[in-house]
Amino acid sequence: MCGIAGIFSFGDAPIEKEDLKRMCAAIVHRGPDDDGFYFGARVGLGMRRLSIIDLTTGHQPVHNEDGTVWVVFNGEIYNFRDLRRDLERRGHAFYTSTDTEVIAHLYEEYGARCVDPLRGMFTFAIWDARRETLLLGRDRLGVKPLYYAENGGRLIFASELKSILELPEIERRLSARALSTLLTSECTPSDQSILEGVKKLEPGHILIAAPSRKPMVQRYWDVRFEPETGRSEAYFVEKLRELLTESVRLRLVSDVPLGAFLSGGIDSSSVVATMASLVASPVKTFSIGFKEDRYNELDHARAVSKQFGTEHHELILEPDALSVLDSIIWHLDEPLGDASCIPTYMVSKLASEHVKVALSGDGGDEIFAGYGKYVDEAGDRRIHVPSPLRKALGGAAKLMPIGMTGRNYVYHFSLDRNERYLDWLTLFPEDDKKSLFQPEILEMIGAFIPLEWEREALRRAGNDWLSGAQYIDIHRYLPLDILVKVDRMSMAHSIEAREPLLDHKLVEFAATIPAELRLRGGTTKYIFKQAMRGILPDAIIDRPKQGFGVPLEHWFRGRLSGFVRDLLLSRRSRERGIFNPAHIEKLLKIHESGRRRETELWLLISIEMWCRTFLDVPAASTSAKTMREPIRITA
Repeated sequence: MCGIAGIFSFGDAPIEKEDLKRMCAAIVHRGPDDDGFYFGARVGLGMRRLSIIDLTTGHQPVHNEDGTVWVVFNGEIYNFRDLRRDLERRGHAFYTSTDTEVIAHLYEEYGARCVDPLRGMFTFAIWDARRETLLLGRDRLGVKPLYYAENGGRLIFASELKSILELPEIERRLSARALSTLLTSECTPSDQSILEGVKKLEPGHILIAAPSRKPMVQRYWDVRFEPETGRSEAYFVEKLRELLTESVRLRLVSDVPLGAFLSGGIDSSSVVATMASLVASPVKTFSIGFKEDRYNELDHARAVSKQFGTEHHELILEPDALSVLDSIIWHLDEPLGDASCIPTYMVSKLASEHVKVALSGDGGDEIFAGYGKYVDEAGDRRIHVPSPLRKALGGAAKLMPIGMTGRNYVYHFSLDRNERYLDWLTLFPEDDKKSLFQPEILEMIGAFIPLEWEREALRRAGNDWLSGAQYIDIHRYLPLDILVKVDRMSMAHSIEAREPLLDHKLVEFAATIPAELRLRGGTTKYIFKQAMRGILPDAIIDRPKQGFGVPLEHWFRGRLSGFVRDLLLSRRSRERGIFNPAHIEKLLKIHESGRRRETELWLLISIEMWCRTFLDVPAASTSAKTMREPIRITA
């Protein structure tokens, strides 16, 4: 596991060694054990290493036999030993025992298609000195991040946004499109960061850069929902168990101690149960709880720990957990509307005191249909609202004040079927944005319509709306929220998180499961639950989904009420000119009255804290606390 960074020159722009060293220094938390650099005529590659496999000879960058191919790599290739044996039969000579070197020789054999045989989580950069070509790649599901920007005749890339911001020529201008998307979906777009001009390489994509031409981005993988009808339920249960066991076994390869995050839900519990069946010593497990019963899952985690004899560690969070908010925002890199980054940060800190690798249950809800919104949508699909009535409901919703009881319900049923599902995905509807944003910001956003990609995905899915909904979550919510949160919060404590449920072979198999075996009546994850029968306690399998929530509704009305108000209505916040203070005051009063608005308030807090961390600082530093020029926003 590492952090990577690099600079490629399209023309004669020089590569300054100090630039790359600063970029790597900004992500030392991703790899505190080692660093390494390669400098050529057009390129500089850098990395920070967290030593997990091949502790002795795993120094990067890694090269091929004659030094014409150089690689920096972040992640783990779980099938690297099989790939290595095949490459050695083809005549390739290895000088390390790392998975990184496999990538260099795969590139020699297959060029840009070297990604195809890789099974794991990764981002990498390959420099081909003969062809003067740079190849960037990102894993299929987006477990590992990669940002890039074109500036001054150079392509700049890094594992984290803050690394790119170490270069003073990178302008810190908020993107109006990204800001609007953030208010809709609680995260920034899949191909663009919160900053204008800094992009993300999307999951399942590669980027090819060469002198005197535009970088070319290509998709190399996508999940296809093609249910196999005619297979028995028993077939899917057996195959699922087989693939889960294989996936967990692959992720146990490590030269350092490893454990697992355990929430007590079916996903993390299934990973822990499988680990326990594969290792001789007790699995180390880590859990977070709260004093508020509604959010506390520790009893369930303890039950799983007892069942499988794990060495269990846990921590209870209280409102003072927000004392680490500055650190969380800095590590997140971008604003994020998911407050579960707080317990994720804390459970990673807890785990880092005992292990360097932790397996997690992330991905199960997306690939096996585990979200309650799927059940809600199934019910919605049975309700037909005639067009004239929908029009009337839409008019009534516009007349109802924001925050009025029933307004969201009336608005929801004024929409057609696909738009109703998109409503489940929307935090701030467009009408609310008109009240929230200042007029200047609305003008910059212009006619931008959010969720167009999601709308098209549902249209293509047709009657198989569940596959369409899962496809959206696999491509949006999973890589832009869940995996961002897990990657950044685990890396904040220099711990590697591995997600067995996101092995791409398991994901591809899950896409062949018929919809009625994914969602049966009100039962989510039906086939996954059947596969875990007899392995996990029924009480864990059958308990209602709880989610990794945070009791912000109580905290924001209690000990943290002053913090929220003082932050969002501060002079500093008002002078940004982004949000309308009157609308924020309205949201605060609605929440204080007992109607929940903690998700909206958390997102606004995340944005304000991000601005203070990354924009209110000198251009040459992302850690200074001094003010810089007022924020500029671009459309």
